[in-house]
Amino acid sequence: MRDLLERKIDALPESFRAVFVLRSVEELTVEETAACLGIPAETVRSRHFRARSLLREALAREVDFAQREVFRFDGERCDRIAARVLARLEPIETPLPSR
Repeated sequence: MRDLLERKIDALPESFRAVFVLRSVEELTVEETAACLGIPAETVRSRHFRARSLLREALAREVDFAQREVFRFDGERCDRIAARVLARLEPIETPLPSR
C-alpha cells in the first residue's frame, strides 16, 4: 500500500505534489506552505484540495482494477470452483404433485 501511495503521489502534477507533501506529509500549516512556495494561502488550499481529489481518483482506479483481477472468475479457476460446488451438492428430490 505504501509503494502504491508513493507512486500515486509522485505522479501528481508538480504544483499539486509540492503542496500535498508540505501539507499532508510534512504537516505544515497553510500559511507555512504558502511562505515556503511563495504563493497565496488560498492557492495552497485549492491545490491541496485538488491534489487530494486527484490522489483519491487515482487510488480508486487502481483498487477497481486490482479488484477485477483478484476476483476474476473465468477459465480454469471457474471450472475448479464450479466442480467443487457441484461435488458438495446433494441431489434434491422434488416431490411429484398429487392428483
